[in-house]
Amino acid sequence: MVKTRSTSPGEILPPTPSPPGRKQRQRQPGRRAQPRVDSFLEAATEVFLEKGYRNTRLTDIVARSGGSLSTLYAAFGDKEGLVHAIMERSIRSFGEGLDILDEPGLAPADALPPAAERLAAEMLTPERVVSHRIIIGEGIAFPELRDWFFEHGVDPAHARLADYFSRQVAANALVIDHPAIAADQFYMAAFAGTIIRTINGKLSPTDLPAVRAQAREAALVFLRGVLPR
Repeated sequence: MVKTRSTSPGEILPPTPSPPGRKQRQRQPGRRAQPRVDSFLEAATEVFLEKGYRNTRLTDIVARSGGSLSTLYAAFGDKEGLVHAIMERSIRSFGEGLDILDEPGLAPADALPPAAERLAAEMLTPERVVSHRIIIGEGIAFPELRDWFFEHGVDPAHARLADYFSRQVAANALVIDHPAIAADQFYMAAFAGTIIRTINGKLSPTDLPAVRAQAREAALVFLRGVLPR
């Protein structure tokens, strides 16, 4: 697992420095260790979903995945290292969902709705649900995790969307006075309900078609308000 960071609005590139207080991993996993690393991450995601971050013990994860505590510590350092790896996977996938906004010559009406659908699908992934449950449901108890996710996941995506709106305004393709505010409005309209319902268990991956349709409709409604008359 390689850390990621943002060096320009929305750009996700390796590596990201560990936040203050985070224990460093003893070594980077080699190719032979990668299957075990993936097994730990899958097991950790499952257990975090079932028990929450606070109530999960490393022994729970080892019992689910196999292997040993020493191998887990060597790969991730601790429980915080595990959840950072899960968050980083989600951040990377979310950034890829925005790539369509960078395709040249694509009108907003052809870019925003499919982007919204892709991002909505990411909201239903186990990694994203774990991340949202921690930063929203347990963020007060674990502010370093919350703030790290916002700094490296939420804020770059918001900045990338605002930058896209600024470019479209400059090209006379959209009419927006405040791109940063518009980015927040678009995000909330398209995904806020999905985030809340995945956190409380009302939505699951089986609801993907409806979630994608809702995100597309939200994007179309948004566009009707910002396209030139």
